[in-house]
This record gives sequence, structure tokens and C-alpha cells, in this order.
Amino acid sequence: MDEERALYIVRAGEAGAIERVLRDYSDKHRATFKFESTDEDKRKKLCEGIFKVLVKDIPTTCQVSCLEVLRILSRDKKVLVPVTTKENMQILLRLAKLNESDDSLEKVSEFPVIVESLKCLCNIVFNSQMAQQLSLELNLAAKLCNLLRKCKDRKFINDIKCFDLRLLFLLSLLHTDIRSQLRYELQGLPLLTQILESAFSIKWTDEYESAIDHNGPPLSPQETDCAIEALKALFNVTVDSWKVHKESDSHQFRVMAAVLRHCLLIVGPTEDKTEELHSNAVNLLSNVPVSCLDVLICPLTHEETAQEATTLDELPSDKTAEKETVLKNNTMVYNGMNMEAIHVLLNFMEKRIDKGSSYREGLTPVLSLLTECSRAHRNIRKFLKDQVLPPLRDVTNRPEVGSTVRNKLVRLMTHVDLGVKQIAAEFLFVLCKERVDSLLKYTGYGNAAGLLAARGLLAGGRGDNWYSEDEDTDTEEYKNAKPNINLITGHLEEPMPNPIDEMTEEQKEYEAMKLVNMLDKLSS
Repeated sequence: MDEERALYIVRAGEAGAIERVLRDYSDKHRATFKFESTDEDKRKKLCEGIFKVLVKDIPTTCQVSCLEVLRILSRDKKVLVPVTTKENMQILLRLAKLNESDDSLEKVSEFPVIVESLKCLCNIVFNSQMAQQLSLELNLAAKLCNLLRKCKDRKFINDIKCFDLRLLFLLSLLHTDIRSQLRYELQGLPLLTQILESAFSIKWTDEYESAIDHNGPPLSPQETDCAIEALKALFNVTVDSWKVHKESDSHQFRVMAAVLRHCLLIVGPTEDKTEELHSNAVNLLSNVPVSCLDVLICPLTHEETAQEATTLDELPSDKTAEKETVLKNNTMVYNGMNMEAIHVLLNFMEKRIDKGSSYREGLTPVLSLLTECSRAHRNIRKFLKDQVLPPLRDVTNRPEVGSTVRNKLVRLMTHVDLGVKQIAAEFLFVLCKERVDSLLKYTGYGNAAGLLAARGLLAGGRGDNWYSEDEDTDTEEYKNAKPNINLITGHLEEPMPNPIDEMTEEQKEYEAMKLVNMLDKLSS
């Protein structure tokens, strides 16, 4: 009934009446995502009628009302079949200022029309294969990049950037050809990296180092949403970028990694938004060539080095392990390097473990990233080893029992999901420099058996990768307890009483004869 009334007014009414009836329809169906099949034809005709209205010279407010209803109707895939034409797509491109003839974005009154047009395009492209093909024909990706360049440094049009980036993400997700076009022809990598720089308001202090204000305000909701969409689009653009072939590529990936380091060290408006922002940053870091991830850590400045030396001198001399890692002015320092970003990744990983669900989607990306960083960069591996596998002191409990990061990771080594089990074991194995004896010390043979069997290392030895020489990190407590540690369970067990000690001579003789008879039967 709503569609019939709206259709009648759209066909015969003037702009004011059309705006009122469509605004009422929009308010009523704003949260509607499932539609009755009986009114399908009416919705198709209403879409066609709205496109006919949009080509007319109507007020901006009427355009917005038309586009809002079109966005709601475009949630229904069946409705889009007859209305997804090249002419209708071009109407939306014109309203979204995606035509190359539109030089600037000066009229603030047009911004709501641009945003609603982009929202409509997002729905239509996502739900219609025909629209996806037309996007290629109309070179929509290039038009979106052109619009981004117009507004990349203008903070008051974040909504336009956000939905422009979302549409770019959808196109690169649905068409692999567009990924290549974005990467090479449209220079999408530096463009999207600049969008992130703008969203984070980054101020560079060195080539790959930005200024971090730990006491600064969190990102606004609009900036956070814009950054998340840019991260998702960048993920698609860089999904096949494991190997760097040019020096310019290496530089660009290092710049992007430095921006992602900054991203990890800031917070969003809410805890959930911060986690979503960091999750997308982790996914994108997984696409960065591992040789370029060295920018996640950086040497301390002269002032920070002096502060670190003061802090080290304040520590008791017997706490040699704690001297390696210090926290000064909210900065995690290890061996003269700023480890803040790696520490954030470690905390992020632990939070994902504590969630206890969706390990494959939520946990494996960050575990894989930390594993590759540890394998390629010595300082990162040593810092993570210090945090995850500190020198053993108490070996009375099993390795999987407890609340430390080590305990949680060891529990994952026997997880039912094969992928989760493998990456957790691989991470610990790399932290142990791929030495079997070192891994068994922290996990026990029973927990590590799966990894060792897969690597052909059940008899001991080490993996294929080369690491620096081992250092003796065994504590006195561990050395004293080592002879009594159960290698299977990985913990100290109380000596079992000898049952023979409590037997009489007659019982011993009886058991001995029983054993002789059993051996006789076995041999015969």
C-alpha cells in the first residue's frame, strides 16, 4: 500500500508532494531489509519512477528524499534487475560528482546528495552483477580515485570519503582486475595511504617515524570509520604483494607500515571501534612484505636513551631479565628499541585468545604476523620471547595450566581447529629459535608432539631457519628441578612411591613367580 501511494505521487505529483511522500516512506522503512514478494512489481516501478524524477531539475532536498528511498529499495536484489541500466548508473554517477567534468566540491548544500548517491551505488554494486559489469565499463574505480583526490585533505567531508572508500573496497573485492588497476594504473597504494595519514593527522618526525601523543584525544567516529574503510580497500589492493620487486615499492610499503604503526598506537571513540581499527591494521600488515616490517620498531632518541639508562640503573642488580625490558613514559623499550607497536599486537593477540571463539578469523592473522616478524627480525623475536616465554622459575604446574600468555598459547597447541593449533605451535617454535629442546622445556612433549611430527623432529634437532647462538636463560630454580621434570607433561611431579618397598618377602616371591609364568606363556 505504501509503494502504491508513493508510486502515484511520484508519477503525477510536483516536487514538494514527491518529497513529502518519499520522506514518509523512508521514515517508515528505514530499518527494513526484507520485503514482501507480493509488492515486488510495485517496488520495481517505484524505482523506475524515482530515476525519472532524478533527471529533472528538482530541489536538493527532493533529490535526497528520492535517493534515500532508492537506497532502501536497492536492498532487494530482485528489484534491481530491471532498473540497473547504464543510463541509471550514469544518473547516480552524476549526482555523486563522479564525472570528470566536476572540478571541485565547493557547494556544501550538495554534500548530502553526494553521500546518498554513493550509498545507493554501494548497495546496487553489491547486490547486482549487472551493476558490477557496468562499473567496469564506466571505469568507476578511476572516478572514485579522482573524487578521493578532491577531498583527501578536507576533514569536513568525511562522509563522502567514507562511502567513496567503501565503494572502492566493494569493487576491488568483487573484481580482481580492479585490484591490479588500482595498484598500478591509478596509484591506489600511495593515494589510500595518504587518506590514512589525513585521517590520523600524522606528523612525521623522520622518514618512517611519526609523532605519537599518548595524551591526545581519541579519533572521532567519522575519522575512525573513514580509516577502517581505507584499511579494507588497501588490503584488497595489496593482497598479492608478498614480494617487493622495486625500490620504490619497498619505500611505499615502509611508509604504509609506518602509518599502520601509528594506527596501532592510537585509540578510537570506543573500545569496540579501537579493536575493529586495530584488527583491520593487523590484516593489512599481513600483506606487507616481511622485509618492510622493520619500521614497526624504531631506535630511541638521545633523550629516550638517557631515560632508559636511568631506569635500568634504578632496577635491582639481581633482576637481570627485567633489565632487558622497561616501561618509561608509556613507552615499551627493549634493547634500545621502541617496542610499543609490537606490545600492542601482543595485547591484541591475548584479547583475541580470551574471547574464546572465532579463532580462525580473529586470532590466526595476528599470530601469523607475529610469527613472521619474529622469524625475520631478531629484536622483535627477542622482545616477544621475553614477554611470552620468560625464564622458567615455577615448574610445579603443567605448561597449559595458568593465565599467562604462555599458558594460553600452549592450550591452543591442542585445539580442535588444525589451523589454529598449527600457527600457535609455530609461533612458540620460532620464539624458541626452532630448537626442539627449548620448545619442550616450555610446552612439554605431549603438547608439542603434533608440530614435531609434522616437521619430522620427533627425535629432536632444530628447524631449517638460522638463528643466532643460544644464550643460557635457565634460572637456578629450573636447573635444580630439571632432573625431576616429566618431559611429557612438562612439569615437576612428586616422586611416585615404590610399591615393592611395602611388600613382604612372600609377596615379592609371589609376584616374581607370577612374572616368570607370564614370560613363559609369552615365549611359548
